[in-house]
This record gives sequence, C-alpha cells and structure tokens, in this order.
Amino acid sequence: MVKVLYPGSFDPVHNGHIEICATASALFDHVVVAAMRNPQKSNPFFTDDERFEMLIEACTHLKNVEVVQFGELVVDLADRLDVDFIIKGLRSAVDFESELQMAQMNKSVSGVETLFLPSTSENAFIASKYIRDITRLGTDCSHLVPEAAAQRLQEKMPK
Repeated sequence: MVKVLYPGSFDPVHNGHIEICATASALFDHVVVAAMRNPQKSNPFFTDDERFEMLIEACTHLKNVEVVQFGELVVDLADRLDVDFIIKGLRSAVDFESELQMAQMNKSVSGVETLFLPSTSENAFIASKYIRDITRLGTDCSHLVPEAAAQRLQEKMPK
C-alpha cells in the first residue's frame, strides 16, 4: 500500500488543490491531506479549523483521502504518519523552482522523496492569494473553489 502526504496551507482550498487530491487519490492507495498554518503568512484568511473543515467537505467524494491538521515540520509529520512520499502540485516553472528546493531540503533532512503532480491548464492560474485578494475587494470568485469554500468566501466579502 502506497501512502502519500499532500501538505499545504489551503487558505482557502481551491479547485487546483482538489484536482491534485483527486489525481493523487487515483494514483495512490491512501492520501493524507494536511492543513497547516504557514508561518510566513502572519494573517490567515481562514482559521485553522475553518480550513480543516473546508478540506474535509471538499474531499468527501474521494474515499481514500484523509484530512488532518498539523503544526510541525512536514518531514516530521511524514515520519509520524509513515508515508511513502510527499506530493506537491505544480502550476508553473516558478512553482517547480521553489518546490524543488523544498523537496531537496526535505530529502536531505529526512530521506523522504517528493513527487510532483502537474495541474491542468484549466486550474494552473488559480492561487489562494488571488482568491483572498479578490474576495477582500468584494468580487465573487466562487467558480474557482469547491462549494465548501464558496459559501465561506461569501461570508467574508464586504457588504
């Protein structure tokens, strides 16, 4: 049985994230999606619990996907969960450069390998930071996120 870890801040979860979850679900026996607080993002849009709940709701159709929260190093979580690989989604060459460096660091520290899954061009432009900005400015972007996130984004829009 091959078990993989898909970590991220998912603030908010969007259709590109769900595409990577679905791809991983089809390729691997067990997928653990792990929501974390990114220390480089000091002011999250959604709370840890909200992001966790959105992920659970958005992944219910994927029977071999488990959602967890974590606040430790990804490699420590990977070790604790005894996963075979970390997976990361790629939208572009820019993502590849930063994710490759992180993958090399993770391998050096823990020995765990990272596998990259490319997104389709349909979702390659979607980024959580743009969704947050668009929502803060009062424009609907619910077509870019699963229903679980769309409802919560509507609540965050200025009245």
